[in-house]
Amino acid sequence: MKNTRTNSPGTPTPSSSKSIRPSLERIGKDAAAISAGGKVYTVSMSSFSNNFEQIFSTSNWEMAPQVCNGVRIVPHGANNDLPEIVRDIMAENNLAPGIIERQIGLLYSSGPELYRMEYKDGEIYRKHLHDPDIARWLKTWDWRRFIDMALVEYKHLKGFYVKHYRNKAARIPGERGFINSLQVVPGTDARLGWPETGSPRLENVRTIYVGDFFNNLLATGMTAYPVMNPNDPFRHGVSMSYHNTYSFAYRFYSVPSFFGTFKWLWRSSEIPDILKYLGKNGISAAFHIHSPQGYWEAKRIRLEEQYEAKTAEEIEIMLQEIKDQLFADISAALAGNENAGKFIETVDFYDDEGNLCQWKIEAIDQKITDFIEGQLKVGDKADSAATSGMGLHPSLANIIIPGQLGSGSQMLYALKLFYASETAIPESVIFEPINRAIQANWPEKEGILMGFHRPIVEREEDTSSKDRIAQKV
Repeated sequence: MKNTRTNSPGTPTPSSSKSIRPSLERIGKDAAAISAGGKVYTVSMSSFSNNFEQIFSTSNWEMAPQVCNGVRIVPHGANNDLPEIVRDIMAENNLAPGIIERQIGLLYSSGPELYRMEYKDGEIYRKHLHDPDIARWLKTWDWRRFIDMALVEYKHLKGFYVKHYRNKAARIPGERGFINSLQVVPGTDARLGWPETGSPRLENVRTIYVGDFFNNLLATGMTAYPVMNPNDPFRHGVSMSYHNTYSFAYRFYSVPSFFGTFKWLWRSSEIPDILKYLGKNGISAAFHIHSPQGYWEAKRIRLEEQYEAKTAEEIEIMLQEIKDQLFADISAALAGNENAGKFIETVDFYDDEGNLCQWKIEAIDQKITDFIEGQLKVGDKADSAATSGMGLHPSLANIIIPGQLGSGSQMLYALKLFYASETAIPESVIFEPINRAIQANWPEKEGILMGFHRPIVEREEDTSSKDRIAQKV
């Protein structure tokens, strides 16, 4: 869009003494309501379909490297910001964070324990044990914090980064190498380096970079760490590794299992803000204005070029002021009763991906009851889609589905299915760095692993009355 202007031939302009001075109130992160002339105008300054359209139209973001501080990295997302997008979506949604927390709790179960695999009568089972050497090692660093962060990172991004700290004695010839501790690096602060040799695949990555990528590395710069080689774990004083579950057709990073539900999650997050505003002010919206995200991205780039010394936060404030002023001018034109000849001119354009970007101003039917009911139906559909996409049975997620009452047997079989199909792979990935460190530090203890202990789930009728009373107590 090249310009947006209002024109009223032969009538006072909005800047005159008779012009309407609208008031703007934010009703959400990307939405606002403008009151003017006894009417309210809802504005989508960055609707989901525009703001994150590039994620889905350019899902193959790993096809080429991105240059940061003169170094080639593998971008994580179309704009190298997928971890931040996941974080923002979760922060705005009332449903998804609780589902992930429940998944984490079910996976964690009784907590981490050491074990060996035992084979008996054609069956395989875990024999839990205590090892004093490993126990003393765990006490020297915050291993429970490590597992907590690894769980959270994995459930949100389906992968996580780990720093490995080696002892100093390994630098002396003849001395024994030892991994002192492990540390999870948040996905917002780490990126894979583009392979210098070989095909562009995760297996050929040799460097991992750490820095504040959300703020364009302005305050932190970027630090390079070599990728740890499990066959030579003591080679580097500090090394890093990336642990993930493979996502189909992605060569480097994994994508969240709920990737396809992003649009529904974002849409369901907007509805409470709209209904809250309508209930608070007792007035319905007359128009809904949609603006293309491509227009604002161009504005942002222009501001960054014009004010190179400004920080990302300062640029964002300046961009927000431009948004507020522009929408106030548009609302003044729409609400001005004296502007008999008013019109708004916009210019549609195509972005770099060939997607049409256009402004839309939609009149909203003033049947407020129908409007609210419609929003609630959209919310129900969004919650249903999000629940399915998050991969947890509603009875385990404590979600109430209209018209259905969850039974105890339904929860029991859902729990058994979860333990049978949703725990083995995540557990193996989450404990992979710890189990590698155990094998590196104590090669003689081959076979000792760490994992989550889960009690056997029995049916209520299979337990004695004495056991049921004890459980209730």
